[in-house]
Amino acid sequence: MAKAVALAPDSWIPGGEPDPMIEHRHGLIGKPISRLDGPLKVTGSAPFAAEFPMHGMVYAAIAYSTVAKGRIATLDTTAAEASSGVVLVMTHRTAPRLKPTPLFMSAAKAAGGDNLPVMQDERIHWNGQPLAVVLAETQEEADHAISLIRVTYESEAAETDFAQAEARGTRTAAFMGQPLHDAKGDAEVALAEAPVKVDAVYTTPRHNHNPIELHAVTLAWQGETLRVHDTQQMVAHAAWTLAQVFELSEEQVVVTSPFVGGGFGSKTLWQHHILAAAAGKLVGRPVRLVLSREGVYRVVGGRSPTKQRVALGSDPHGRLTALIHSGVTAKTPHNGMPEPFILPTRSAYASETILLDVQQVELDMLGNTFMRAPGEAVGTFALECALDELAHELGIDPVELRIRNEPKEDPTSGLPFSARHIVEAWQAGAERFGWSRRNPQPGAVRDGEWLVGMGCATGTYPYYRMPGGAARLTLTRDGQAIVDIAAHEMGMGTATVQTQVTAERLGLPMEKIRFNYGDSTLPGVVMAGGSQQTAAIGASMIAVYNKLVAELLTLAGNDSPLAGLKAEDVGARNAGLCKRDAPERFETYASILSRAQREALTVEAAPPQPLEIMHWSMHSHAAMFCEVRVNAVTGEPRVSRFLGSFDCGRILNPKTAASQFRGGIIMGMGLALMEETQFDERNGRVMNPSLAEYHVPVHLDVPEIDVIWTDIPDPHTPMGARGVGEIGITGTGAAVANAIFNATGKRVRDLPITLDKLM
Repeated sequence: MAKAVALAPDSWIPGGEPDPMIEHRHGLIGKPISRLDGPLKVTGSAPFAAEFPMHGMVYAAIAYSTVAKGRIATLDTTAAEASSGVVLVMTHRTAPRLKPTPLFMSAAKAAGGDNLPVMQDERIHWNGQPLAVVLAETQEEADHAISLIRVTYESEAAETDFAQAEARGTRTAAFMGQPLHDAKGDAEVALAEAPVKVDAVYTTPRHNHNPIELHAVTLAWQGETLRVHDTQQMVAHAAWTLAQVFELSEEQVVVTSPFVGGGFGSKTLWQHHILAAAAGKLVGRPVRLVLSREGVYRVVGGRSPTKQRVALGSDPHGRLTALIHSGVTAKTPHNGMPEPFILPTRSAYASETILLDVQQVELDMLGNTFMRAPGEAVGTFALECALDELAHELGIDPVELRIRNEPKEDPTSGLPFSARHIVEAWQAGAERFGWSRRNPQPGAVRDGEWLVGMGCATGTYPYYRMPGGAARLTLTRDGQAIVDIAAHEMGMGTATVQTQVTAERLGLPMEKIRFNYGDSTLPGVVMAGGSQQTAAIGASMIAVYNKLVAELLTLAGNDSPLAGLKAEDVGARNAGLCKRDAPERFETYASILSRAQREALTVEAAPPQPLEIMHWSMHSHAAMFCEVRVNAVTGEPRVSRFLGSFDCGRILNPKTAASQFRGGIIMGMGLALMEETQFDERNGRVMNPSLAEYHVPVHLDVPEIDVIWTDIPDPHTPMGARGVGEIGITGTGAAVANAIFNATGKRVRDLPITLDKLM
């Protein structure tokens, strides 16, 4: 494995604040510390969104549309209103007048899948749109009353067929305000002239979110304040959005979310939040709304389908002369989220010419949203399968082909890489996996009735860092430190890692740190998405730590051993500050605060705007290795071994990082072999809205997964770390598909790879 390197204290961001902690490699950083929330969860003590008790609470259920487009002709709620225990039946006729939901990213804050008005008129925009909300004294009474509602529709012609919509015409898609199009040279001409080439189409289906914890909310109006207990990965964004919809000030909405049972991009603000708040306002009682598993499919968006063309041209030695990655995806007219599948290709390989393009069609369906590694998860499937096809055509080892096409700078932006050690990851992974034992001849290895093959693929995910806003840090005379920031814990280990980092930064033991998060009233506007939360929190903590040190030095005054020192001259150890190059010049926090007659010192600070992504091309990388067995009689595919070799900068906590890596790989196995939303293109209805029919990996589907990493800090990020939450799913689908080709000689370009495609 590659060895970690020492970094200059001010090297993480051009013009940014120094991070003294990045200089050394000892103490708590890099230790495999178990999650602090683990005991709470295994004992059932951790309160989730549907577990907050409120006096006088009523329970909600939702009725959903069964047509894709049109209007409600008749809506009879008489029987439901008369049903036992029913407190309210809310429809568009009785709902409060609300503002439309701001479209996600429209103000860099809003969350949700669309910008439609919520239950404000009789219009139907997708099959599954909420039509009515019932509040009752028990959940069972609410669920029963929903079954008594009678609806008729005046349907209109809806666009629900992907292929037909494509035939009618497409337009260039945009992601986060930028066109999904890049070009360098004339790739089509270069492809035509290339001595070796592959040109194929790969398709991926719709995917739906299935976190273990159902989407739920418990809320109440307390005077003019809306208090919301949510399962949420964007508490500040959700509070802002609800304030916009209900025409409140942001301070009048309080969103808390201390524990989240899985999110993956879906735990943002959707219509059920607004409906619960609107109904609660009408009855003046607290409301609990827990979506059923089917309800999640009806109102919470997922990943849209893609049809991708990847064409590669190379010289006889395997060096790319043409790289084309283009295709079509679907979105809705009221949504800003096409699946941006070309994102990984922008920086993956050196090629003389490049053409990347995503076209979109608009369908009448539920709005899409972010789903773990949006773009990269399915984009790497197409790209990395095509690389494997090219390696087979050339007779070059697939690992060697990738290394030969390593770029020296970002192929599309021209920026230098902040750190790129994927070659080291490939070499370490190949050795550990036993890649040299792979037989390059497809179908050549057999174990009884099982065909055995190996495949590999590159995984990649960009380093994002959105402005995280301020953090607040309180240091008490008795040696306690309290961090306040509106961050999130979805099971990734955020609270644990940030407690480690804060303890190391302040020179305190972990038990002296309290990390407060998951509350919109705390400072900051952190989003747990894009694998960037750790970096966003880290930047805020650097800023607030530096401010704390400066104020401590001011309080210390001329009678302190620290007299005359500047903030950049000192470091923290043993519950105090010392001069970096003269550690005997030391004073404890308790001593400084006592002499200043202060019980505590509280500071709040925000970091400068994140500039690093303007100066560098920044990505996490992975080398994925897979062994599969395919039954020659039944066609059943099984993953028998998997190894991920990661290059993600410094690993702050090996235990929580390994869990994130493995979780992503497991989700990638599901993407490769199982996950598929069955969408009836005749009427726009999801036909398998349950875990009985929408398949995800279970224990017997998952072998032991080996993970290793380079642990080489990135000199241009806070703490030297890059994101680890989404990289695991990228490349995994292609590694599985490529292993299946090596085992069987069958090239499957249409996910999921089910046994009927291998018989």
